[in-house]
Amino acid sequence: MIELPQRHRPSVDAHINIVPYIDVMLVLLVIFMMTTPIIEQGIEVDLPTADAKMVDFTEQQPTIVTINKEGEYFINSLDEDGSDVSKGEKLPLGIIAGRVSARLEIYPSMKVFVRGDASVAYGVVVSLMSFLQKNGVDKVGIVTESGDAN
Repeated sequence: MIELPQRHRPSVDAHINIVPYIDVMLVLLVIFMMTTPIIEQGIEVDLPTADAKMVDFTEQQPTIVTINKEGEYFINSLDEDGSDVSKGEKLPLGIIAGRVSARLEIYPSMKVFVRGDASVAYGVVVSLMSFLQKNGVDKVGIVTESGDAN
């Protein structure tokens, strides 16, 4: 019988090299820091001020229809669980009414609010509220800034 020579196995160093992971983490941190301001854009609306009570939204996010100073309509977007995803999506009024009605079918207790810029004519806000009520929304609230903000 032929005897084979014993092979010497080198010892294995099983330690993870941390430096590349730190580099990746720092690159991701910089990317997130740069993209966060882009993601957090919203619709600029100069809300009128009024003394009103605060509304509690802990159970469910409301549907908010916004009218900016150019008279364009926006609606907040919701994901599957009803949480607010984005600050607004510009849509024609007919599509907004359809989306609000569809949301109310899924979430019957959902609150609907109108955010109108202070420079928008009162009639435009009232006609939006009337249009929403004609399309199945029983109660429509108005969003204002607190009177203490002055």
